[in-house]
Amino acid sequence: MNMHYEWDAETIRIEESANGEDTEFAIEIVRHDPFAESMKRVQAHFEANEVHTDVLFYAYPGHRYQVIVRKDYYVDFLLELMKHRLLRALEWK
Repeated sequence: MNMHYEWDAETIRIEESANGEDTEFAIEIVRHDPFAESMKRVQAHFEANEVHTDVLFYAYPGHRYQVIVRKDYYVDFLLELMKHRLLRALEWK
């Protein structure tokens, strides 16, 4: 089973690719207000937990992020994006 997700292209751009066993996301926040703050909350959520290698965030100018997600945290990461309204739909396929 795979996860299928959708986002509003006027709010965020997401590209997903394989990175070995992990998944890499290239994310750009297009509508900065209030969604740039939402992305910071997603980052803070994963940085505050006890597992430091679950989701790695690399921030770049222009509200762009490279995010590397361990295989076993893929669903958790997508759920956190959904929770902060960065995704508009999330379902199992």
